[in-house]
Amino acid sequence: MSRRLPVLLIHGAWQGSWVWEGFSPLLEASGFEPIAVDLPGNGVDDTPPEAVNLDLYVSHLRSLVGAAGARVAVIAHSGGGVAASALGEAIPEAITGIVYVAGMMLPSGMGYGEVVKQALPAHPEAGGISPHLVWSKDGLVSTVPAEAAARHFLNDLPREAALSAAARLTPQPEGGRAAAPLLTSERFGRIPRLYVEATDDQSVFIYLQRRMQELVPGAEVVTLDTGHAPHVSAPDRLIGPVAEFLRRTRR
Repeated sequence: MSRRLPVLLIHGAWQGSWVWEGFSPLLEASGFEPIAVDLPGNGVDDTPPEAVNLDLYVSHLRSLVGAAGARVAVIAHSGGGVAASALGEAIPEAITGIVYVAGMMLPSGMGYGEVVKQALPAHPEAGGISPHLVWSKDGLVSTVPAEAAARHFLNDLPREAALSAAARLTPQPEGGRAAAPLLTSERFGRIPRLYVEATDDQSVFIYLQRRMQELVPGAEVVTLDTGHAPHVSAPDRLIGPVAEFLRRTRR
């Protein structure tokens, strides 16, 4: 029997590996080896915020790929998409495919803030969670109030469940959030990609998701009528198209 394909699960901003608790068993039951990640400075990782940047994220992810001892697939949610793209650029030969779940699939050199800025004249709400963030005095770290997180990230969960999940969010180092990957068609561009868009997303709104698909063409697209985190609110609906893509692109 061939070895199970390792799958790196990369969380978004203010989150940690815990967000994959409902999805990982389904991934494992589908024949894969889930590896849920705490990015440096996120989740239970205690890297100081001033040390956190995209290069550190990629270095950490590369160490996990090395520890897996095999080629891996990557599933990235929201802002984790930036780290996934940068990892693909760094080691394309080690990545069988990347799945972006309502993710930041950005062109080379462009940050997500620029996508939002371009949308604001037509969509004043495009900033999503940004107006609700609470910042540290030094500006290195932001946190999300639970009520705002429940509304913007987990709007398709029952209120109590949404607030319970929102209470697990942790401070986010800005050095890991405000990043623009440098990508090439020869490296990142050769990796198969799947974009899972969430039409009821109140954080990365659907028009922002589709704008990123326009800016970085070539991904397959699956549409779910969920909020921002279908791996939390609807893992049983997410697993089918994701598992099918992972099986098909495994080489």
